[in-house]
Amino acid sequence: MTKLGMGMMRLPLLDENDFKSIDYDEVNKMVDLYMESGFNHFDTAFVYHEGIGEESLRKAVVERYPRDSFTVSTKLPLFVITEESQLEPLFNQQLENCGLDYFDYYLLHNVSGFTENAWKNVDLYSFVQKKKEEGFIRHIGLSTHGNAEFLDGLLSKHPELEFVLLQINYLDWEDEAIESRKCLEVARKHNVKVMIMEPFKGGFLADVPEEAEKLMKDYNPDKSVVSWAIRFVANLDNVCLVFTGASNSQQLEENIREFKNADPLNDEELKLLEEVSEIINNNITVDCTKCRYCVDNCSSNIDIAKLFDIYNKHKLLDTDEWTPHGNAYLNYSKLPDVGIASDCTDCEICIEGCPQKINIPEVLKDVAKTFETGIYGFENE
Repeated sequence: MTKLGMGMMRLPLLDENDFKSIDYDEVNKMVDLYMESGFNHFDTAFVYHEGIGEESLRKAVVERYPRDSFTVSTKLPLFVITEESQLEPLFNQQLENCGLDYFDYYLLHNVSGFTENAWKNVDLYSFVQKKKEEGFIRHIGLSTHGNAEFLDGLLSKHPELEFVLLQINYLDWEDEAIESRKCLEVARKHNVKVMIMEPFKGGFLADVPEEAEKLMKDYNPDKSVVSWAIRFVANLDNVCLVFTGASNSQQLEENIREFKNADPLNDEELKLLEEVSEIINNNITVDCTKCRYCVDNCSSNIDIAKLFDIYNKHKLLDTDEWTPHGNAYLNYSKLPDVGIASDCTDCEICIEGCPQKINIPEVLKDVAKTFETGIYGFENE
């Protein structure tokens, strides 16, 4: 049976420009709401919230609830691993960060070309298998944004893996780069369970274009936009958990309500979602889910995810005039010690880490052209 998991990648903040400024009053409220609703699985990672993601789990969950009342998944940060000697101290640090004696689910984080130095040159699989035998891990798996062929190769080579975390949503279902449907079929073939991330595609499917929303409402005025995305993933075979990654208690409350009422989509509704996907794809300028992996690797200190979010919202208005989003970019540029789009050096390190395979430097050039010339006055400064 599919359950709703609480992803802790995009927690509420006291300062939107400081990803370490977690609003614990709001997070605690969310955790309590989630637990009271009958769910109990929390997902985090070493790199979330600029390195304090696991600490936030400890404060909001582990220190406030008995250990047998919840389960946890976290991830080995392959991004930083270059040699085997790092594994033991890093794993122990994660246990300490989370305040736990063991992890229920432990993943190799983002197995991809970006992290191949770790998974090709360090025996990660033997390490996690050993930790499982020692009782520090209950179940081992991995997350990946690779395509179906890549996933098939991983699961063929490593039958010890018990589950995978995959990006699945109706927008990516038939996408030629993401291959959500094909990846799910590969997991089924290897008889491994699937956890789902990005069911809302970084928020795109919770706030669709008006034309797409009208299609949904005309078909069923009682169903919210969010419900369509949740119903799609909640009824897929072989899926054990869906992480929605809410950023406040209102979002989480809606996710819980819709998940509990997630009746299967019929053939007409699935066909309608194909039309909705086409509309969304025609309106999205940058296919960014705000995972922030690019931000962690930017030598120019550009908050790429934030700028792409501003840029997407500005582009949806289809105007060369002033917009609130252009003003938001201007406000961002005034912050101390931040890089703006034109500061990009074309080093392309960000591309290697992008799960959506966006040509980030090229897009940043257009972001700079959009917001750093003309009415926003950058060229006059």
